[in-house]
Amino acid sequence: MSKAPPKKKEPSLSKASLSDRQTAAASLLASSLESFGAAWGCKFPIWPEWNDEEVNKEKWDSSKGADEGKTNKSPNAPFFEEPEGKISLPPSLNVHSWKRPTEFIVNKSPVIVESQMTFDLISANDHLICNELMRWIISDICTVSTLCNKTSTVQDGWKPWDHIYSLCRAEKGHMPLYNSYGKYLVRLYWMGSWRKITVDDCMPFDEENNLLLPASTCQTELWPMLLAKALIKVANTNELSEVCGEMGEFTFIHTLTGWIPEFRPVNSGDLGKIWDFLQDTIPIFTLPEESLPEIEPVTPVSGKGSSLKDDKSRLPEQENSTSEVVVCASCYPFQPQNNSSGFGLMANSAEVLRQYSLSLLYSHITLVTRTRSCQLEAPPQPAPVPQWKLIRPPKEIVVTAEPREPPLSKPEQFIEVASPFLSYRFKSSVGSIPELEAKQGAQSSYAPLLVPIAEREETDCQQGLEPDASEHTTNSLNSNDVKKVIAEDRKKDGGDISSDRHKTATKEPVTEETPVKPILEKTWMDLDDFATCFQTLLVFHNSQIYPHNSHSSNFKCPEVRGTSYLCVDSVEPSEILISFSVLLIWGETTEEKKEMSAACGSAALTAQPHSWKSVQSQLPVFTIKTTSSKAAMLNLPAGRHVLSFHTKAALGYHVHLCSRTPFVFGDEETVMPQLTKESTRFTEQASSILRALSRVVTSFSDEHDHSTTRKALEEAHCPRNINTTLEKLEHLKVFNSAVYHMLCGALDRELTAEEQFAVLALTADPSLLACGCEEDSPALDAESNLPENWKDGEPSDHEPSDQEVNADATLQAGFKGHSVQEILNAAKPGTEENLSASKILFDMWPQVESDADKHAVFLLRYIIDHHFERKAQLFPCQQDEWTNTTFVDYSVSLQDTANSWVLIFREVFLVPEEMLLAAKVYSPIPNCLLHVINNDTGEKLDMVLNKLAIHVFQPNKLGYTFVAEAVTPESPPVGAEWRMRLISSREPLPKLTREAPLNTFSVKEFCDYYIPNDDNLICRYSVQVTTDVQGTIQFQTSMQDVLIRLSILDQGKEVASNTGKGHVVIPIYFFLANKDEKNQEKSGCTSQEKGVKVEDAPQQKPGKSDLSPNQHQPPTEIMDQKYMVQAEVLYKSWELDESRLAFVQTLRDLEKKERRANELEEMKSSSTPETPSRKSDTQKNNRKGAKAKGKAAATAKAEARPETVLDLTKPHWTLRVVTDESEAESIEAEKDTERMDQITSIKKAWETVEPGRCAKALQSRLQFLNPVQPQEDAAESTKLAAPKCDADTSLSNEKLTDTSSTCPIMDYTPFIRCQKEFPVLLDTQMEEIQMRERLESIQTYRLVRDNVLEHQKQQELNRKELMRRQPGIYENMQADLWQRCKRFLEACEALSSHPGPGEKKEREEKPALEEDQKAV
Repeated sequence: MSKAPPKKKEPSLSKASLSDRQTAAASLLASSLESFGAAWGCKFPIWPEWNDEEVNKEKWDSSKGADEGKTNKSPNAPFFEEPEGKISLPPSLNVHSWKRPTEFIVNKSPVIVESQMTFDLISANDHLICNELMRWIISDICTVSTLCNKTSTVQDGWKPWDHIYSLCRAEKGHMPLYNSYGKYLVRLYWMGSWRKITVDDCMPFDEENNLLLPASTCQTELWPMLLAKALIKVANTNELSEVCGEMGEFTFIHTLTGWIPEFRPVNSGDLGKIWDFLQDTIPIFTLPEESLPEIEPVTPVSGKGSSLKDDKSRLPEQENSTSEVVVCASCYPFQPQNNSSGFGLMANSAEVLRQYSLSLLYSHITLVTRTRSCQLEAPPQPAPVPQWKLIRPPKEIVVTAEPREPPLSKPEQFIEVASPFLSYRFKSSVGSIPELEAKQGAQSSYAPLLVPIAEREETDCQQGLEPDASEHTTNSLNSNDVKKVIAEDRKKDGGDISSDRHKTATKEPVTEETPVKPILEKTWMDLDDFATCFQTLLVFHNSQIYPHNSHSSNFKCPEVRGTSYLCVDSVEPSEILISFSVLLIWGETTEEKKEMSAACGSAALTAQPHSWKSVQSQLPVFTIKTTSSKAAMLNLPAGRHVLSFHTKAALGYHVHLCSRTPFVFGDEETVMPQLTKESTRFTEQASSILRALSRVVTSFSDEHDHSTTRKALEEAHCPRNINTTLEKLEHLKVFNSAVYHMLCGALDRELTAEEQFAVLALTADPSLLACGCEEDSPALDAESNLPENWKDGEPSDHEPSDQEVNADATLQAGFKGHSVQEILNAAKPGTEENLSASKILFDMWPQVESDADKHAVFLLRYIIDHHFERKAQLFPCQQDEWTNTTFVDYSVSLQDTANSWVLIFREVFLVPEEMLLAAKVYSPIPNCLLHVINNDTGEKLDMVLNKLAIHVFQPNKLGYTFVAEAVTPESPPVGAEWRMRLISSREPLPKLTREAPLNTFSVKEFCDYYIPNDDNLICRYSVQVTTDVQGTIQFQTSMQDVLIRLSILDQGKEVASNTGKGHVVIPIYFFLANKDEKNQEKSGCTSQEKGVKVEDAPQQKPGKSDLSPNQHQPPTEIMDQKYMVQAEVLYKSWELDESRLAFVQTLRDLEKKERRANELEEMKSSSTPETPSRKSDTQKNNRKGAKAKGKAAATAKAEARPETVLDLTKPHWTLRVVTDESEAESIEAEKDTERMDQITSIKKAWETVEPGRCAKALQSRLQFLNPVQPQEDAAESTKLAAPKCDADTSLSNEKLTDTSSTCPIMDYTPFIRCQKEFPVLLDTQMEEIQMRERLESIQTYRLVRDNVLEHQKQQELNRKELMRRQPGIYENMQADLWQRCKRFLEACEALSSHPGPGEKKEREEKPALEEDQKAV
């Protein structure tokens, strides 16, 4: 596939050219072609985008493209063959053979175009009209040619062969030439862009040697067949629909022009809306007497009253007569098997279509040209009435007993439709009918509605004045009236056209031949009949007339799912046209296409309101389901709206949005920055308030305009829903306070006394500073104004007297009254105070106008936030508050560790105030989890579906810790980044405790095999820290379904824990160091940087227990913190099979041997002779450091095993302790061997005090275990147990092990049945009692069983009796009902036979009335 040259990325919100609009699909297409073809086994790629330079470099005598090298023709392949293979035709067209043009065109040379003036695709294709695909191709080509060439000349008009390229350059007005090699390029619109489709000239024929592709009347022309082959290729990507026939929602008009097809259903209940839409969209027929031309609508598709003047000024290439839409109608054969009412609908539709010379079996697209709400000719003028008849005209008297009702007249509502197959069946079967020919309407001109989209620069089209095809008129009038009306109409239109021809002839040379264009016959249809005949309106939109466009494409196998976002912000209602094109079928053979069609299904696009601050899913407001290409109009009210678009397609999709309203469409990175600023309605409301306030400041000293501007300001800032006087006063106080704070922010300082006075005069509120702005007022010089007796002592030392208090109150009241009077005088225009305040305001106001938008937003935001009814909706712009979004990103690089658990992110954030916060993670690793822990309480925030739930964060002291973990895949991405986005409604956002996040951590990892025990403990490790350290503990097992509990103990008390299944994490825990260790660290002048400083943490002073030297016990220390990390199995969920149990037993034996070997080494070391001084030193060291030595030995043994490679097939576990890289040396973790150390220390102390005591204890143990052993064995064991030789000691241990294993002690308690607290001997008396109780229970069961059986038998007899009596009961009920009905009928007859008073009166008056009539 040839590559297109690089193009600029299309902006989401701009009036860009067409080449910039269609680059999104190309960028995604190039990256997905290889995977697309490999997934389905396709041998050819998707059609590339059209590029003129590549077409100019095309090798027309080679199968290679422009960039694939030059390949000469091979003698084995003299003709070009399509890479996709032969095209697939509908089943109704049986292909018998394929022929080249030289095989079926005899005695003439094949050409692409023979006649450039006219073409006829109907006369020569009678055998193809019965096929729906071919019929739609012919109909759409004729429709597009008629629309685009109506007002254009031959040179500038649209021609079907302009889409074909062969042996020519890609330029305007090119002429394709016949290629003997058979290679042609066709340019068609598909999936959002113009594509290059390669076809050959091998044509299909049936058994009767009929060409199975459309052809013109010129036998040597090839352009209809080549264009049809390319169109069929594109149509074969459409999935067949059982409801819409072969074509489904696919239209060739969209493929030929690029116009966007909008589908509107036609329902009989919405005729009023359909009529209004057509009135606003297409031309309206008017009578000549009105002396008005046909009305060309200038309104948008779905709205009324909006002019296109602004848009046409932006698009100078559009002609004034060009509308933005083309309206067509289509009818599909009904499917009665899906709906029982389909038979009636199909019969009605077929009958009405026959009345208008159409056929339901020949379904195709019909062009809708005009509407008519009047008669075809003006009604005759009434005869003049003489003046003498107008004097006392007689009244019309109608003698009737019934009230007169005005006659109901049906309004004139007719629609003109045009079709190339109008009356086709009559012409083909019966022949020409004079009556039908007499009904042919006059020629009428209508402007072209759309022009096709082109990638090259468009030129202005000249309006042609040639006559159109004759129109066929049929309506509800009788035949004679129709003949007269249409004959007169033909004369009128003919006269206009003849005059137009005369004018044109004066401008153009006489020798030029006027082209004859494809004919579309027309007829008028009643609106009700139109709704009966057609089921869908196809509204084609030209995307070029919309100033704002956006594209989005994606191609991927086997299924494509995408999410995009739309942001619309406008003060007026918005209309957005959304086009959705999908690719569902792509294959080389019919079997591949059927397989893909069955596996994929239809595609869908749904739009729903979206907010990143809520997890609640909204109902969809817009849905498109299609198998090809479909568009719909999205109507949005005024305001800011954020929608999420979810697309689903089998292989690929393309989304195209058009609108006159600015919008932003794209991914999160494109849309979210648009939501950080206030909405347009909010800004407009704030600007209106600030403008009104500016006018008040300008006219502050003007006596005439001051009151008017004050009222305008009140109307601008006062909400509509505030009605009471008290509420208005409260709102006015808030507004005045907002003005004061806005001026302080504009000047970026506190106001002086004169400026404060000017602001008080502006707001006319003397209580402004006392209501909440007193903190901004300048402080008085207390030392200079206080009395002398108050200066020396503190304020609390002096207690004012009652006289001083009264005097102070009097002074304050007088000062307040004077200040209020001055402020009120300054608010009145014309006073001296007013002039001085006005001058100060004029000096302050330029600072406000320098950044008017910012200060206006601050003013309105302050009013909303500080209003006394905060939850009330004051202004309409508050409806857009839910879309306000502010965010900040934190990113770190991922580690390159493969197939392992890693800690990605761990930082502490401080929350300054209460806020709604959402955290979103963007990670290339799918199974990434984010934990948030409240550091004050240690609680973990809730999660929903392994994602952090949106939470209202409260301010605290120590902040919140965000921890992210993940398990890397086998091939982790290289150089990837992990990113977390914190989203809230407004600033400020949580602050990071350090400048930048860190991603380097120190990991201490411990691995070992799992050995079951009675305590269900997996492992237990002690943790020691020298400084305060924050750590993350992670534990995992080799089996994923093991329930485990990981906990941290401090002095034996659980301080943190978590449970999991196969994997558990304690996200964060702060390990506190002991006080003496902290002091030692400070004295050593070794300081380490800490990520988090824990303050106000409770700490205990370390205590010590001093033991005397005579007490030979290991020394112990009471620590402030003594941390233990342990993992245990819950509910015995780690079960092992026999092979694994055998492996565990081997590990146990190995551990025992190691333990005994260590004991022997210790015994050997303790049995060596020592000097007295050496011995005393050893005793002291034992008291002080025996425990440390034991821990060191245990650590060496614990670390020896992880160094070896573990067998991953055996049950094992892994423990990780993660800290910051800077705190790696401050924390140590080692296996807990406290109990073993205590035992070892006791043994060493015994051996030190009394040498040989260990050997004696071993001998005593052997004698106790083997009491029947011969004496010689005992003596031998005693000799072997002496500490004289290490080898003898090892042999005695082996002997001990063998002896103990040969005589195990059996525990028989599991085999004893215990029903009582103490066992009792079972004697004969107890056996008799048990037998008696057993017989009684059996007898009781038999009695109950007999009763139940008897009850069931009785119920069965009752049911049989009821069934036997039911017929009689039913007969009695029927007889009773008949008697009641008989009595009721008799009563009714008696009542009807009895005349009422009204009937009696009528009977009496009737003879008299008859006599009066006879007399008259």
